[in-house]
Amino acid sequence: MNGNSLLSIKNVSFSFGKTPVVSGFSLEVQKGSFTTLLGPSGCGKTTLLRLVSGFIEPDSGSILINGIDQHGIEVDKREIGMVFQDYALFPHFTVEKNLLYGLNLKFPGKENAAKNMAKIHKTARVLGIAGLLDRYPHQLSGGQQQRVALGRALVLEPQLLLMDEPLSSLDAKLRLQVREELKEIQSTIGITTLYVTHDQEEALSLSDNIAVINHGKLLQSGAPKDIYYHPLNEFVADFVGRANFINKSALSGDCANVPDRIVVRPEWFAPGSDNTLSITGTVLSAAFLGQITRYRVRLDDGSSDVVVADVPGRALADDYKTGDKITLKIERFISL
Repeated sequence: MNGNSLLSIKNVSFSFGKTPVVSGFSLEVQKGSFTTLLGPSGCGKTTLLRLVSGFIEPDSGSILINGIDQHGIEVDKREIGMVFQDYALFPHFTVEKNLLYGLNLKFPGKENAAKNMAKIHKTARVLGIAGLLDRYPHQLSGGQQQRVALGRALVLEPQLLLMDEPLSSLDAKLRLQVREELKEIQSTIGITTLYVTHDQEEALSLSDNIAVINHGKLLQSGAPKDIYYHPLNEFVADFVGRANFINKSALSGDCANVPDRIVVRPEWFAPGSDNTLSITGTVLSAAFLGQITRYRVRLDDGSSDVVVADVPGRALADDYKTGDKITLKIERFISL
């Protein structure tokens, strides 16, 4: 186990009956980091969270927290905080009582009452919900409920915080706002967090480290920029951000050091060719989106492939319409 790791997942496998869900999965989660398990629905992300929390035990492999093998250790003994997808707040409790619930179970009795109350007030101040303690969940917005659920986990001062798609029930605008708040809170508190999502933008914006998963296997882990700019395979390139896969036969210009197939992000295209690496095709659609104009272009190499190009500003908005020929230079590409 790495000396700076809080959580170490070592060669873990798990099956439901004869159906493998997690296969030989290994990952190190550094102390104080925000690590995201990213992958499509059904890829094994939530199962991994349940394995770490102790709700289920692996068929093989080991899970260590602070160097201690967690096999056989019950959920409530693992010093783990959980924030679920639906928040699971008690509707008949006020915010204060929701925050107190776990503390009173862990530290019961009159002798702990004052300390427990002090903890929830401190946590409520950090989360910006100190003025909501007398309200009930139905009186809160989705973002406020999310912070209460987070607070209920944090007051227990866990070593590790697990979050299972906690923003999925929020509308798009609120989701963005709460996402920004969540990262700020996690950085302030410094708690080690393992987060599950299928939302690539969410993972890129929140994470110190991303683990990309498919069919229960780890495909790549690393910092968001490393995953985005240096994917190890086509699945990672296509799942983390938008990607155009272009065959060398569709390229013009200096192709001497270009492999047979490359990956180009939409924002890596620019107007014109300048005798550099470029593509030529027919505009299928042009959409002005403010900062960019988004083109869908059918390539001229006979493959019928379509690429998406995001050109800054209005650079081409007035020049190219549906059906026009267009040439776009490639400023950067990924070789796989």
